[in-house]
Amino acid sequence: MEAFNASMPLPFSYLFTSEGSAANSSSSSGDPWMDTRIWSKLPQSLLDRVIAFLPPPAFFRARLVCKRWYGLLFSNTFLELCFQVSPDRHCFIFFKNKIHSTYIYQNNNSNNNHPRSSSSASYSMEGYLFNPYEITWHRLSFPLIPSGFSPCASSGGLLCWVSDEAGTKSLILCNPLVGSFTPLPPTLRPRLFPSIGLTITASSIDVAVAGDDLISPYAVKNLSSESFHIDAGGFFSLWGTTSSLPRLCSLESGKMVYVEGKFYCMNYNPFSVLAYDIGSNNWCKIQAPMRRFLRSPSLVESKGRLLLVAAVEKSKLNVPKSLRIWFLQDCGTAWVEMERMPLQLYIQFADIEGGRGFDCVGNGEFVVIMIRGCWDKALLFDMCRKRWQWMPSCPFVGGGRGCSGGGGGGSGEFELHGFAYEPKLATPVTGMLDQLTHPLQSFSC
Repeated sequence: MEAFNASMPLPFSYLFTSEGSAANSSSSSGDPWMDTRIWSKLPQSLLDRVIAFLPPPAFFRARLVCKRWYGLLFSNTFLELCFQVSPDRHCFIFFKNKIHSTYIYQNNNSNNNHPRSSSSASYSMEGYLFNPYEITWHRLSFPLIPSGFSPCASSGGLLCWVSDEAGTKSLILCNPLVGSFTPLPPTLRPRLFPSIGLTITASSIDVAVAGDDLISPYAVKNLSSESFHIDAGGFFSLWGTTSSLPRLCSLESGKMVYVEGKFYCMNYNPFSVLAYDIGSNNWCKIQAPMRRFLRSPSLVESKGRLLLVAAVEKSKLNVPKSLRIWFLQDCGTAWVEMERMPLQLYIQFADIEGGRGFDCVGNGEFVVIMIRGCWDKALLFDMCRKRWQWMPSCPFVGGGRGCSGGGGGGSGEFELHGFAYEPKLATPVTGMLDQLTHPLQSFSC
């Protein structure tokens, strides 16, 4: 794994206010808080606890201090402490995605023209981590992911990768910080590029794969879903639970969003929301707000609520065009508008977007709105501060022309496909997969 960028600014200052230099601060200023006789005798357990609270970039820099700190990543005691006390950090991770590819999961993260045909030695997958608190970018590499796999979901500090080829789907769970690599058993039904949902807790893993049953893109699809479950109580279901989607639905390949025991995904023509209840193994439809006037609707999760982000175009009714955010009420059938993009910002956004559409991803109090066909134009909305701002372009991405604005906009060679991500050093839930008696599919890297 490629470490975080070493030149990244610290998330907070480690300096203390005192007179004189750091070397003789305790003697010159007489400040008892800087007395090295005190700080040098901190209990090791207390020091480990302090380090466990560091954000991942600061932690990886701190590992250069001494051999013991370097070995913390391999200490089960320290990783267990991180799992217990490390605060949640709501970040986003992005991957390059071919703009003109036929399917959403096809992408090219290497310099080769066709990554599937390249050898494993030359194939390189990388992602770009965005910290919305510090407005900073960092680069992560995925050397263990084989070619022919693409990111499809994320949860609990893990990213899920799915095989691109038509047929039964193979999935991989990966922790990009520590380089862990855990394959799941292959699905039972052959599919093209289905929607995939993932939710991970401290004691369970749930995966849902829905849509694209038949491997011919020209066939009438008999849409169904299958799910995978394993928990700490020893119960597991290896894709044995299947369910049919509602009739007359048009499920477009893409991500699912998990909220309070259900997976949600968009249904098209006309717009509605499909909900899958994991406990009852049942699908249902939820009517979308203003469904006849929506454009580029996206579902995101924020603080345990399901949000729908979409542009609204009701020019015939003399209602200003806008970008709005709704949340689904506890009843599960009614939507309430909670936010609307300021008109001046929407005019600027619409001019750059030029009708190409946009995609959204949410995490914590943040929502990122990414313009399709661009890698350098995205909006960040902070729901707590009610603040909209343009994100800085990723400094590690190049090769595309980006957006030039002015309606038509120059489309680049690729765009960024984003996922919610919470960096975690410890993800012990993957250890439950060792309980499975079924042989897992092996991968050559």
